[in-house]
Amino acid sequence: ETAFINFISDKEWKSIEPVSSWFGPSSFLMSSTSALFQLSMWIRHVHDYFTENLGIPVWGSYAIFGLATLFSGLILGLVSEAFGTGCDC
Repeated sequence: ETAFINFISDKEWKSIEPVSSWFGPSSFLMSSTSALFQLSMWIRHVHDYFTENLGIPVWGSYAIFGLATLFSGLILGLVSEAFGTGCDC
């Protein structure tokens, strides 16, 4: 506690380099990292629900997530092709 008070009263905080805008809490990079972390926690929660509450084996849960990944990639690919600038060959 006294170290913190001395840090403030002696103005030691002025000698600390500011955090780069790339690594600030509200930057795009940190927001994206946070979103990916939240997604991974949600996936873990759903996996636990599948295996513990529904009784699906672990390999079954992995298969569900694998199929969901394939189908979402298929849908995103079709949407991007429909709205994208495809080849006019």
